Amino acid sequence: MKLLIKNMVCPRCISAVSDLFVSEGVTVKSINLGDVETQEELTQDQLLSVGRKLKDIGFELLDDPRSQLIEQIRVSVLEWVRMDKERIKLSDYLSARLHKDYSTLSKMFSEVRGVTIERFSILHRIEYVKELLCYSQLSTSEIAYKLGYSSPAHLSSQFKQVTGMTPKVFRELEKPGRTPLDAL
Repeated sequence: MKLLIKNMVCPRCISAVSDLFVSEGVTVKSINLGDVETQEELTQDQLLSVGRKLKDIGFELLDDPRSQLIEQIRVSVLEWVRMDKERIKLSDYLSARLHKDYSTLSKMFSEVRGVTIERFSILHRIEYVKELLCYSQLSTSEIAYKLGYSSPAHLSSQFKQVTGMTPKVFRELEKPGRTPLDAL
């Protein structure tokens, strides 16, 4: 049985959700960002119990197709942003991954989330840049290359537009501000 879970965006989230399923006596076949596949079908009581426990730790079990698709888009954007290999255009990536026309995905996402997929991806990229600036020794040029920016200047310009400061100024802050990924 495949279940989609909202806000499961990091390895610690995966661990917490995995532990929750184990505590319910459910065998997890696979677990990834945003979804869990169980060995067996869950009963209605198990689904309700899992749903309540997920809510208690900040997640949500998604049961309607529209919400599931929005979450799949969200998780796919996060995966695209963190790709290490050369990335294809986001619109092509989403269309191929979700087997839907990009314009349909874009329209639905904007209606539900109140932000375009493009803007959403920019916000995620900038949060990833912040993470790399805080926790790595990569230069701005290396970060720009890693994240698929056309140039370090493009990265710096977009970073400043979103944060109000340059990557260099951000890196020099003592306690830089980062936004949790599930809050984007």
